[in-house]
Amino acid sequence: MTSRPRASGVLFVVVTLAALVGVAITASLGRWQLGRAAEKLAYEQTLTSRAALPAMDGASLAKAEAAGAAEDLRHRTVELEGLWLPEHTIYLDNRQMQGRPGFFVITPLQLRGTSAVVLVQRGWVPRNFQDRTQVPDVVTPAGTVQVRGRVAAPPSRLYEFSAGDSAQGSSRIRQNLDLAAFRSATQLPLLDLSVVQLGEPGEGMQRDWPVVSSGVDKHYGYAFQWFGLCGLIALLYVWFQIVRRFIRPRRERSS
Repeated sequence: MTSRPRASGVLFVVVTLAALVGVAITASLGRWQLGRAAEKLAYEQTLTSRAALPAMDGASLAKAEAAGAAEDLRHRTVELEGLWLPEHTIYLDNRQMQGRPGFFVITPLQLRGTSAVVLVQRGWVPRNFQDRTQVPDVVTPAGTVQVRGRVAAPPSRLYEFSAGDSAQGSSRIRQNLDLAAFRSATQLPLLDLSVVQLGEPGEGMQRDWPVVSSGVDKHYGYAFQWFGLCGLIALLYVWFQIVRRFIRPRRERSS
């Protein structure tokens, strides 16, 4: 007769411990997601404040990058002068703009007054789906040009197989661009960053770049889910292990 109450007591302890662990873990994960959201909000505010700073010229950009401040230059506005190096233009495949697949056009720009070269993401062009090897026609002015843009990381990478065009390094149409490999192949003194060209469509390209977002809404959504699960665990524990176990039987006996 005593074994059944003892087993029931052991089960109650086990369920209680499991509930406490579940509540602690889910609450901790919810707080972690809120912390990630706070970090990204702070970073977004940093980018916004950088964008409000006066535009940098090419010499200042090269000097700051050489001093190891490439990360601190992200999202700074730049007004560059230099010469396009169209023989090194590449087309990054499978990039979208306004929901349409095509290419990002990347051309190195020799900065005026320096020996540095920066990769410029000049814009987007649609691809020819009837001839996937055809390179789109874009206008690349000769002589000194002025480019207004914002500092960004090197072009983002998409998933590719190891034998992709970017691995071969021989095609102007590539899935990805490896900056170190491209620097080695071209022997250009490339900066460890890129510039996204801003402005109206032109030269055969569109420049409707997506707005830079920190993605904090995603973290808030995850935090809501974890806190909701935490509350659900606590609610189920209270109902099944306290209300139904102790309170309801007492009421039934008293009635």
